Amino acid sequence: MAYRETVRIRERKAAQRDALLQAAEQLVRAGGFAALAIQSLAQRAGVSVGTVYRYFDNKEALAVEVFERVSAREVAAVAEAVAESSPLVPRIRQGVAVFAHRALRAPKLAWSLIAEPAEPGVDAARIEYRKAYAAVFEAVLAEGVASGELPEQDCALNAAALVGALAEALLGPLAADADEQHVIQHLQTFCLRAIGAGSPS
Repeated sequence: MAYRETVRIRERKAAQRDALLQAAEQLVRAGGFAALAIQSLAQRAGVSVGTVYRYFDNKEALAVEVFERVSAREVAAVAEAVAESSPLVPRIRQGVAVFAHRALRAPKLAWSLIAEPAEPGVDAARIEYRKAYAAVFEAVLAEGVASGELPEQDCALNAAALVGALAEALLGPLAADADEQHVIQHLQTFCLRAIGAGSPS
């Protein structure tokens, strides 16, 4: 008779996998992807190394899943910030503020997501999530052009440029005890000028 997993077993496996990913994220938050080792994860989660390998083939597969899990949450936060029906400028300001605020409040994690040398799979995932961030901003820019709040522009290109600029500009503040309000205000000003919206009021 073929073995069939019961609903309870599937739920238990899903819970175990989620617990491992949560523990792995904690390791990355504390020490970056360099701290994400299978042995370290097993110790933190209170399981055997063999248990970890039942859910993840290797460290790269684990790192990619952690990256995707965290990045999806970050993209969703920015998307929510710009999704309001208010005028475009406040929405852009809010999107930039959320992007920067979340990075500055978790600098080690943000550095890991943006720039830490990691496995090739993580680098590939970074490219895809840069595209996801850009798509969020592109949609808002397109609305602004359509409504006349922004001048005509290549919304896809400018959105990608904004995301690249935000990520690059935050690398310095992430490594220092930067003034969050100062950083956010200057990034907002830069982004609004770059898309032809002028300075934030």
